[in-house]
Amino acid sequence: MSTIEQMIQERAYQLGYEKCGIIPVKALEGYAEKLNERIQKVPASEMFYQRQRHLTNPLAEYPWAKSVVVLVSRYGKYKIPESVKGHIAKAYLFDARIDANAEEFQNSQAMEQYMQELGLRIATNRKFGVVGLRWAAMQAGLGIIRRNNFFYTQSGSWMHLEAWLTDRDMELTETSDARTCPPGCTRCVDACPTHSLSSPYTMQPTTCISFLTTFGGRNLPQEPLSKNFGNCIYGCDLCQEACPMNKGKWKEESEFPGLSEISPELTPENILAMEEDFYRERIQPKFFYLSPDDLWKWKVNVLNFMGNNYQDKYKPYILAACENENEKIREMAQAIRCDLAG
Repeated sequence: MSTIEQMIQERAYQLGYEKCGIIPVKALEGYAEKLNERIQKVPASEMFYQRQRHLTNPLAEYPWAKSVVVLVSRYGKYKIPESVKGHIAKAYLFDARIDANAEEFQNSQAMEQYMQELGLRIATNRKFGVVGLRWAAMQAGLGIIRRNNFFYTQSGSWMHLEAWLTDRDMELTETSDARTCPPGCTRCVDACPTHSLSSPYTMQPTTCISFLTTFGGRNLPQEPLSKNFGNCIYGCDLCQEACPMNKGKWKEESEFPGLSEISPELTPENILAMEEDFYRERIQPKFFYLSPDDLWKWKVNVLNFMGNNYQDKYKPYILAACENENEKIREMAQAIRCDLAG
């Protein structure tokens, strides 16, 4: 007869998850030490990492928790529309955390229902995790964290992680088959245009392009690092794309629901022309790191892209933005116009 741990793992694999492991809550204890090590290496990161302190001690909020079910699903299987390729990071394009149409979201709900049917009390946070997800997945033996700080299985880093706290003592760990990083390899560090990733396993999150183009970077026209964003408009994949352990791992096998319908609207030109109502209804629910009132941030990001990759066809858009009613859009456009004139 199967144990409850085996039943949970079997159900996860039936639903298409790549990995499933279960660890006792005490296995999370080392996460606080690792968080402190990160802050000590880059003291300027302390304010950012303080927001994650609650993940180091889930028992403070969930005193009944005894174990953690950790699941890994691969999103490196979807077709990437040309209009967004290299401009919007893949994790955001294929984000299924709150997308009810996505197979991964539906599987997550089915997994949750199954555990409840087994009589387990559970808790999760689909958006941001209820524990340190990468640390928990590594403790469960599902993969490793590489020098670019991303979690990898043998299928690379194009993975979504999720976890549930449960009220039952359980444990079912695996042994990772992921190869370690090549000796002396610094390709991920070398690929970081803002030097946010300054050395292996070390970074300053608030200078990362993904931070600065999403929920951070609220004053991008005054951000010197913005000139180093290259083709990035929303998020960044450069350290993952440079990693030799990701070579050949992305397989464009299927369509992500709804992406082909909105991707034509996500060209730089169409983002600048986008109306607030369309943004709130079609774009913001998918890219939820920016609020329903943050279309201006998308437009500032696009103007920055146009300045960094200037073509004559962008000139009318930049000039029109110089007269935009939003102060930040005007400021960015006027700065680009001055740079071009100079």
